[in-house]
Amino acid sequence: MKVSIIGGGGLVGSSAGFALQAGGIVREISLVDVNPELAEGQALDLLHGTALLHDQKVTSGGTEQCSNADLICITAGLRRKPDESRLDLINRNVALFRSILTDLKKVGIRKDALIFVVSNPVDVLTYLAGQELGLPANQVIGLGTVLDTTRLRSLLAQKLDVPPTQVSANILGEHGDSMVPIWSAAQIAGLPLENWPGVTQALIGEVEKRTRGSGAEVIKKKGGAGFAVGVSIADVIHDIALDRHRIQPISTLQNGAYGLHDVAISVPTVVGRQGALRHIEIEMWPKEKSALQKSAAVLRETIDKVLNK
Repeated sequence: MKVSIIGGGGLVGSSAGFALQAGGIVREISLVDVNPELAEGQALDLLHGTALLHDQKVTSGGTEQCSNADLICITAGLRRKPDESRLDLINRNVALFRSILTDLKKVGIRKDALIFVVSNPVDVLTYLAGQELGLPANQVIGLGTVLDTTRLRSLLAQKLDVPPTQVSANILGEHGDSMVPIWSAAQIAGLPLENWPGVTQALIGEVEKRTRGSGAEVIKKKGGAGFAVGVSIADVIHDIALDRHRIQPISTLQNGAYGLHDVAISVPTVVGRQGALRHIEIEMWPKEKSALQKSAAVLRETIDKVLNK
């Protein structure tokens, strides 16, 4: 599988490139960036390590690198300016994203190519990619709440001093303020979280609050997320490359699950070589389902504001 990363010169894109290199599953990693020299430098740095890791091809270049890619991962995006509103930032990122999609249409992409959106606002841009590129809905996915979910699991594991890989908990909905932790289904080593020693409502509330603020915390302390988002991206891509049929909280166009329609949002989704294979509906507390539907309404409102002008 060839993976082209648009925005591959930046922190998120290059971190994803390194995570894919360390994983050793994809055949080729191609970095594409508006700054060609930066993309070339990142690719060269990866290339220098290939002899110690895996037999992969590492390349860089312009959007033409996407014409024969099996999967195109879009990580390019703009950061908020001082005193800039969230809506203004969204409008700027939508404009940038439209230009990227225009470039992809110009160079041409494979009919079976998968589009993997990471740029924010990820749910809005995933919806936009589906509209603009005319691909089947299963071929256009967004990272959604995958990173939020892994943050929640890792922070909960740290708080309870348990192995992070044995924590099962998901965040669904918008990758943003209206995200919905599904505490009703949370488990540790297959055991209900609510019965685990030391678990209290205060602890759950503390972990949820820190998870919601994790993005801002990382930006404040180091300038932006890199390592965790990189491995989150690679985890989804590896599921696709190996046709694993694992369930991930990725963002996809909804067609009825949980009563959601015409919005890209994260729900449990089976991921395989063809992208988003199907959505899974699980039982959840009524207040969680209601919050998920409200989250979709928030996204629908944003889509109407910025895409349907």
